[in-house]
Amino acid sequence: MSNQTENVLLGCVGAPYGVKGWMKITTYTDLPESIFDYSSWLVEVNGEWTSMEVAQWRSHGKGVVARFAGFDDRDDAVRLTSCKIAVNQDQLAELDDDDFYWRDLIGMEVKNLKGYHFGHVDALMETGSNDVLQVKANVRDGFGKKERLIPFVIDQVVKNVDREARIIEVDWEPDF
Repeated sequence: MSNQTENVLLGCVGAPYGVKGWMKITTYTDLPESIFDYSSWLVEVNGEWTSMEVAQWRSHGKGVVARFAGFDDRDDAVRLTSCKIAVNQDQLAELDDDDFYWRDLIGMEVKNLKGYHFGHVDALMETGSNDVLQVKANVRDGFGKKERLIPFVIDQVVKNVDREARIIEVDWEPDF
């Protein structure tokens, strides 16, 4: 069992798939199969995190399905429907200096090269060509904006990410 603040959410258990204990898995990883790079999952069952092993898994359409060890029929597995899947944060791979987990960017302050504070990173989204920072202003700023979408393109738009100070410096104008 693990403290929730140390857990990183990777997905959730979906609906049953078949009658032999298989479940659809909704993943939050870049590639659906990447969730299986982690050997043991923490699954939140009735508010408690429980360590569970995946006995089998396979790709299915655009997603994945899996069967947990000890869950051999639909009736056993159905109680896991909608349960969150996480891993302990120390299981995550170390990243290069120019790579970031989205969760590390959430909450960082965003300012431009001239010192203008846009607000904080509220969320990120994928657009296909690049990731985008959803930046919420602390209050309505002088340009009447409560939220901005700023491309997360290193060197071109994002000039510096200071992990310690929790500041992202961007080459972006306030009126854009």
